[in-house]
Amino acid sequence: MKKSLVFPVVVLFTFLSCQSQGTDPDPERQWPSYRGYYANGVLDNANLPDTWNVENDENILWKFKVPGLGLSSPVIWGDKLFITTAVSEQDDGGFKTGMYGSIGSVEDESLHEWKIFCLDKTSGKLIWEETACTGVPKQKRHPKSSHANSTMATDGNHVVAFFGSEGLYCYDMDGNLLWKKDFGVLKSVFFVAEDAEWEFASSPIIHDGVVIIQSDVLKNSFVAAYDAASGKEIWRMARDEYPGWCTPNIYYDGDQCRVVLNGFKHRGAYDFKTGEEIWRMSGGGDIQIPTPIVHDGLIYFNSAHGRQSPIYAIHVSARGDLTLDEDETTNAYVRWSIPRGGAYMQTMLIYDEYLYNARWNGSVSCYNAKTGEEVWKHKAGSGNSYISSPVASDGKIYVTDDKGMVYVLSAGSAYELIAENDLGEICMATPAITDKIIFFRTINHMIAVSKK
Repeated sequence: MKKSLVFPVVVLFTFLSCQSQGTDPDPERQWPSYRGYYANGVLDNANLPDTWNVENDENILWKFKVPGLGLSSPVIWGDKLFITTAVSEQDDGGFKTGMYGSIGSVEDESLHEWKIFCLDKTSGKLIWEETACTGVPKQKRHPKSSHANSTMATDGNHVVAFFGSEGLYCYDMDGNLLWKKDFGVLKSVFFVAEDAEWEFASSPIIHDGVVIIQSDVLKNSFVAAYDAASGKEIWRMARDEYPGWCTPNIYYDGDQCRVVLNGFKHRGAYDFKTGEEIWRMSGGGDIQIPTPIVHDGLIYFNSAHGRQSPIYAIHVSARGDLTLDEDETTNAYVRWSIPRGGAYMQTMLIYDEYLYNARWNGSVSCYNAKTGEEVWKHKAGSGNSYISSPVASDGKIYVTDDKGMVYVLSAGSAYELIAENDLGEICMATPAITDKIIFFRTINHMIAVSKK
C-alpha cells in the first residue's frame, strides 16, 4: 500500500494496517503514545465537556490515587489505560512550579519502586500493576522533573515503559514481562554542568511492530529500533548530540518510512528499516525537549533555550544537510521558519490548518501552518507557566498550566476563551483523550473528565 503524506488521517490507517493484530474493534480511536497517534494531540468526535468541577464531582467520571511521583502521560488502548510512577516515601518534595532558572537537582538517594498501573478507562478500577524495578535512582531529578517522566507506548499487543537509566521494559497487555533492556547510566544533565542531573524523559514509540527510542545524553547518545515481540535490536545509530528530552516521531516520504528526531546539533531523520541517515540540521534551542509533529507533507520543529527559539517547517522530501546560514530563514527544504517563536517545553499542535504553540510564559500563539504567518497571540486566562502540551477535540483546544488550571479555547482564527477549569492540584503532564473522556494526570491522581 502506498503511504500518504497527509497526516493524520490516511497515515493512521496505514499504520494500523501494519499492526499484527489489534485488540480493539475501533483501533483508530486509541491514544497509544505521547500525545496520541504520531503525537498529533487530536481526537475529534469525542464529545467532551467544556466545564467540570473536581470539588463537587461535576463531570468527574472517576479519580484514581497514584502513589509516588511521575510526569508521564496516560496512554490508552481499548478499555485499558496505562500510567507509570516512581514511588519513594522519602522523595516527597513534589514539584516546584513556575518559571525560574535554577539548574540544581533534588538531593535524594532513597529506595524507589518504578511501577506501571493498568486501569479500566471507564471505571478507573485497577486491572493490574507491576513493579518494573527497585533501587536507588541512578540519576537525580530536577525539581520540575520526576523519575518516571517518559510516557509509555502500546500497539494493542505490547506495552512499553522506558525509565531511562533503570531500563526499557516490554509487557503484554495483561502485565506479563516479555523482555527488558539495560542501557547503563543515561546521563540526562545540563550540557554545561554535568552535576545538574535532570532525569530522563524521552518516550518510546511503537510503529509497525518496532519500538523506537531516542537517547540524547551526555555521552554515547543514540537512536535505536527493537522488535516489539522479541526485543531484538534491529539497528542502532550513534548521535553527536547534547543531552535532550525529545520523543521521536514517524513520517512518510512517498512510500518510504522515516524516523524523525528533534535536536540541537543533530535534528534529522533516519530510514525506519535500516537506520540510515536521510537528513540533518543543527541550530535552535540548545536544551531540546519538544517532539516534532507532521502535517500535510511538512515536519514541524520547535525549541527554545540560549540565544535561539525557532520554529521550522521542513518538507518530507528533505535530504542532506539542511542547516540554515545565519541570515537565512528558508532553503530548498525548509519551507518557512520563525527565528524567535518556539517553546522550551511544549510540543506544538496542528488543528484545522492552524499551528498552536503554548509557551512556558503562559502565552499561546496561533500561526498559519502552511505559511508561518502569525494569526494571533494571547495569554490564556490567568496564564500560569505551562509544562503540559496542548491537545484538541471537536473545535476546542485544552491548555493546562502548572498549577492545574485547564483553559478551554476555541480553535480558529480568533482567540476565544470558552472556560477555565481548576483540577485542584499541580498538573504538568499532557492530557489524553478517548471517546467521551479526557484524562488528566495531576501530582496525586489520574482524573477522568466526562459529561454526566
